[in-house]
Amino acid sequence: MSDTSPDPTAAAFEAERERLRGVAYRMLGSRADAEDVVQEAWLRLSRQDPATIDNLAAWLTTVVGRISLDLLRSRRAHPEASYDLIVVPDDGQDVEDDVALADSVGLALLVVLDSLGPNERLAFVLHDMFAVPFDEIARILGKSADATKMLASRARRKVRSHDRDTAAGPEQREVVNAFLAAARDGDFDGLLRVLDPEVRLTVDGPDGEIVVLGATKVAAGARWGGGSAAAGRAVFVNGLLGMLTWRADGSPMSLLSFTVADGRITGITAIVDPARLATLDLPGIA
Repeated sequence: MSDTSPDPTAAAFEAERERLRGVAYRMLGSRADAEDVVQEAWLRLSRQDPATIDNLAAWLTTVVGRISLDLLRSRRAHPEASYDLIVVPDDGQDVEDDVALADSVGLALLVVLDSLGPNERLAFVLHDMFAVPFDEIARILGKSADATKMLASRARRKVRSHDRDTAAGPEQREVVNAFLAAARDGDFDGLLRVLDPEVRLTVDGPDGEIVVLGATKVAAGARWGGGSAAAGRAVFVNGLLGMLTWRADGSPMSLLSFTVADGRITGITAIVDPARLATLDLPGIA
């Protein structure tokens, strides 16, 4: 007679699945990658003798943390955009009144986290978001608890600074609008006034990613390509102010997002790859 009693290990894993998915998602910014990490954790657990695991929740957190850390480190060699994108119209609505916008603003944190080093991100996510003790995080990183605390503290300062400087308020809208107007008019000096001297432009095109550094080079490109700004719609891209433009046939042409700090644009991300644009859930032409 076959044993039909439930597998206690599988049941215990299922009880942890949502939390593990949350850890992996905040580490990686991609729901698909998070699902893959959780599945890999299950496969590793299924090959493990349960009697050797004293604390299943801590063991699973360690496994998910290590797998996610490996993925983050591999991204350093392949720096293409690695987080999900939520694009919603910027129609002046309140975050609380629009679920999609609230998700977009929440996802903005993942974009901030993407700018952290892998070790910083792990320490911040596990400790500040999931209350994992520093000694457990230290074992994942192979560092001392004190060094791990310093990583989390440094990450926390970066996140708070970014949140303070880049919230999409009236001042940020004014800067972005000034940039778009100067681009439309071919106003080189106007562009330089709103661009940070060390602004970084990242273009995701059909042939891969191109990075342009410095206000002079970015302004020259924006002035040359500014005509597209006349046919755009204001949007939020993961909580950042942005602009979506279309071609004459109604297909999306570009998706821009702007990072603004201290009254100037410090970062611009432009997606112009038709294949990638086709995969995004984009609002329609206003």
